Amino acid sequence: MDVGVIGIGMMGRNHARIYSELKSVGDLVVFDTNTAYAKEFARQHDVHLAGSIQELYRMVEAVSICVPTKHHYQIAETAFRNSNSRPSPGLGDMPRVRTLAGTAARCGTHLLIEKPICSTSREAEKLQNLVSTDQVVGVGHIERFNPIIDEIARIITEPLYVEIKRHNPASARINDSTVVEDLMIHDIDIVVHRLFHGNYRLRCAGTRDICGALFQFNSTPVYLSASRKSSKKMRTILIEEEDVTIEGDFMNQEVYIHRKPNQYELENERYVQENIIEKVLVNKVEPLKVELSTFLDCINADREFPVTPAQATENLRICERIREGCIK
Repeated sequence: MDVGVIGIGMMGRNHARIYSELKSVGDLVVFDTNTAYAKEFARQHDVHLAGSIQELYRMVEAVSICVPTKHHYQIAETAFRNSNSRPSPGLGDMPRVRTLAGTAARCGTHLLIEKPICSTSREAEKLQNLVSTDQVVGVGHIERFNPIIDEIARIITEPLYVEIKRHNPASARINDSTVVEDLMIHDIDIVVHRLFHGNYRLRCAGTRDICGALFQFNSTPVYLSASRKSSKKMRTILIEEEDVTIEGDFMNQEVYIHRKPNQYELENERYVQENIIEKVLVNKVEPLKVELSTFLDCINADREFPVTPAQATENLRICERIREGCIK
């Protein structure tokens, strides 16, 4: 399968690297508005370079959109409206630019759009209406593919309390979004679409760079905190149940289960408990590689990508509620 990457900044470079490692990928085509940089990238990595977004869509069957969020709608819309015709001439002396063989989706190119799906939920809703039944369209909520999530979902039974922390040191890389759609959106997706279902109540407080959101699913409080002002990078989840406490580390891909003892001992007039701690065996992987492999597998099997545009749009709506409720 011939694959393209639009936008070869930090995330786009990672997409290109992984696609180049996958056996199911044939030709890899890239495009970036920084023409000089794109030309040099294509030369260094021995990949094909498209002269325009429209041309790239005609050259490949699947595309990762890795541009700034404000451009997601416009670039994805182009794919939905793209015809299946392919250009016949190449582009002169551009690095490895040529017409690629292969079969495009009958109604356009399959898309994987980096999160968030669009700048606003209104744009995301308009985008959903353009998707053809012949297209696989997914959204890159990468933590959905972190192996600890499947393990935790398998372990939990009746959560009494859930807390997820996603804290970062300050970064100059992100300047067009708040901490909610930058970081917290990952955990919103996990909580709303993987660990819980149904109605919830929501309260929040915060600023552009620090935010806390308290969800309540029935009687279970779920607290999410996100920060871009931390001195320590944290990606953790804690779940308390009646007899166990589950701890997970997203970065190290580790899960621990703390079990209460059957009895307590009395030492020096104090109760002492020695919990049993179990380390869950987690098959560590690179989540982005799993995500991209899953995207291509879904295309080949003609099945829905795990993170659908509808789910991604709901994640964005929740982000908007949180922003409107606490970020001025």
